[in-house]
Formats: sequence, C-alpha cells, structure tokens
Amino acid sequence: MGRLFLVELEGKSYCCRHCKTDIALCDDVVSKSFQSRHGKAYLFSKVANVYTGKKEDRMMMTGVHTVFDIYCVKCGSYVGWRYEFAFEKSQKYKEGKSVLERYKVWGPDGNNYWVAQEVEAGDSDTDD
Repeated sequence: MGRLFLVELEGKSYCCRHCKTDIALCDDVVSKSFQSRHGKAYLFSKVANVYTGKKEDRMMMTGVHTVFDIYCVKCGSYVGWRYEFAFEKSQKYKEGKSVLERYKVWGPDGNNYWVAQEVEAGDSDTDD
C-alpha cells in the first residue's frame, strides 16, 4: 500500500469511533435531525478523511436517492453515506452532502452516541 495522507481539521470535530481520525468539523453540521437504521445521524456540508463505496439508488423515508456509503480512510470502518443525487425536487439540498451515523463517530467533546434500541424502519433520512 501507499502512504496515508490525512487532512488535519482545525477546530472542534467529529472523529471515527475506532481510530479517532478526524472526519468533520462541528461548524459543518447542517442538521442534527437525521435518522439512520441504527439511530441518530447528522447531515454535514463537508467531510474529510473518508472514501466512498459503490454508488447505489437507495429508498429512504424521503424518497429515492443515489448515495455512496462512506468509510474512514484510516481504518476502513463504515461511518455513513454521501448523497449524490436526489430524485425529489424538495430533497435537492442534500446533494453533495454527507450523513454521519452518531454511533460510528465520537463527538467533539469526546462522547459517543450509543444505540439504545434498534430502529426497525431501515435506512432513514428524515430531517423534521
């Protein structure tokens, strides 16, 4: 393998739960009202130190979206997904943004969100 180059984020940030690699800045949170199959999730305008998986169309609570799963570049852990395309006009604001699942990342104050119970509805992306 090659040399791993990580982007160093300045300011309060969210990091990978497994290896503590910085992934997103607090200032880049767009919404804290998203939901994933494992609980809370946050929408970010930009993220760093991630790579994308295979592109796929996925049915979510707000309609069909073309998304990529995103993974920590250092340890390879799944951390969330990135919106590539929204089929619904009202959901276009999500394009190019990423969702981090809270149970997969440490918060800026060093806390981690633990799943209290499984969400049965499957993948969700509500922002109400």
